[in-house]
Amino acid sequence: MIKTLQIVVSGRVQGVSYRANTQRQANQLGIHGWVKNLPDGRVEIVARAEQGPLDQFLDWCRSGPTFAKVTDVNVEELSAADLRSEFHILY
Repeated sequence: MIKTLQIVVSGRVQGVSYRANTQRQANQLGIHGWVKNLPDGRVEIVARAEQGPLDQFLDWCRSGPTFAKVTDVNVEELSAADLRSEFHILY
């Protein structure tokens, strides 16, 4: 079953290539959606895929790239969204 999740990541997640690495990880797992920085220093992600790849993606989000320090990951399921066929960064 395909799910769509909103994921908000807190901690040191801006200025550490979190978005670029999130995009790379999502594309490797076949996840559709997007990632963007929030004005308050958090990162927001919308991800859509089967449960297995989403679980792997969430595991990655909880640690992030090398220089990130994730302190919290908030996950909410969304109703189906019309997302592009690839994962992209919103600016």
